Amino acid sequence: MAPERVTHTPAVAAGSITLGGDLRVNRMGFGTMRLTGPGVWGPPKDRAEAVRVLQRAIELGVDFIDTADSYGPNVSEEIIAQALYPYPLGLVIATKGGFERPGPGRWTENGRPEHLRRQLQGSLRRLRRDRIDLYQLHRIDPKMPADEQFETLGEFRREGLVRHVGLSEVSIQDVERASRFVPIVSVQNRYNVSDRKWDDLIDYCEREALAFIPWFPLSAGHLDEHGPLARAARRHGATVYQIALAWLLQRSSAMLVIPGTSSTAHLEENVAAAEIRLSAEEMAELGR
Repeated sequence: MAPERVTHTPAVAAGSITLGGDLRVNRMGFGTMRLTGPGVWGPPKDRAEAVRVLQRAIELGVDFIDTADSYGPNVSEEIIAQALYPYPLGLVIATKGGFERPGPGRWTENGRPEHLRRQLQGSLRRLRRDRIDLYQLHRIDPKMPADEQFETLGEFRREGLVRHVGLSEVSIQDVERASRFVPIVSVQNRYNVSDRKWDDLIDYCEREALAFIPWFPLSAGHLDEHGPLARAARRHGATVYQIALAWLLQRSSAMLVIPGTSSTAHLEENVAAAEIRLSAEEMAELGR
């Protein structure tokens, strides 16, 4: 009899977080923006590898996948379904709406209710789901009242089309205002070890039991071979990018990281960062 295959699941080492009180996921997730063509436009160069990346992520213990209708557009959602449907029990898929894509590298906010509804219906169809686990407003459209956009998200939730709602690139004040219309369970803002603009918001998320999902998490600042990231990487036998991810995970229990890649080797490297434990001294040095 062949021995049973033992699968190492390093994502579990990141610990877990609960979204909205009922969806528990490992804090090492996966973001799918890179599973598209240049400028986040069109299909990837190697679609078969994109499928393998998603399947390998699940093997490594990842159970939270973040996407958006604007990635491609539509491409990343279609690849997720191709790779993973029928979905494994416990997998949480988050998607986003609120952008139009005029072309490669171009993004235009559109928070009109009819646009959000049309895009949500498309996401449900592409992901082959009856309800989106976490639906995020990709941006607040400044061309129309924010309250109308928040109310639309509340309608989606009341209709059972989405389970939970999140926001992206918002302030504490935006979260509190949106919460008058619909419960908010997550915030997705740009944040990394060298871009610390949202420190106060992360502390707010921790106090309010919200998940903070940093996008562009792998900026490692100045990759000076004598800098603190490089020194920590040498001590741990890791890359500076792994140290940057480990720092995020230890920065706050609210952190749910979603590093993305189109390479299985790079995916394995990213997820392995969940097993790195930085000392208090290293955290303090990197925090400075």
